[in-house]
Amino acid sequence: MKIILTHEVSGLGTAGDVVDVKDGYARNYLVPRGFAIRWTKGGEKDVEQIRRGRKIREIATIEQANEVKAQLEGVNVKLAVRAGEAGRLFGSVTQADIASAIKAAGGPDVDKRRVEVGSPIKTLGAHQISVRLHAEVVAKLGVEVVAA
Repeated sequence: MKIILTHEVSGLGTAGDVVDVKDGYARNYLVPRGFAIRWTKGGEKDVEQIRRGRKIREIATIEQANEVKAQLEGVNVKLAVRAGEAGRLFGSVTQADIASAIKAAGGPDVDKRRVEVGSPIKTLGAHQISVRLHAEVVAKLGVEVVAA
């Protein structure tokens, strides 16, 4: 099935790419989660609009990405969340929470879709996350999750 990606999908492509995937993958995963739309002849207009939006948001050069990486790695990020007695959180920390905490700590504005968390953060303490700034540049930073 031919689809148009609306978000970056690891191993598949970036927003605005037209890719061919298995029917079940598109129908059961990509389309319901909003990562893609079905390809149509009229959808070509959508592709151009998605690509323009991506160019506005993305970091153009590796030098720019390295500058943002240096800023990110110099920021101490603390995130205050509600937690129970044993240090377990009520829910988990999301990518949007991390992106807003980076901004609040004085770091650069980071798109939540670029934040990569290995496994869900459900406990208090220090956690490592990565932010994919460019295809070749990934910033690693620590997030301290503390009780509110």
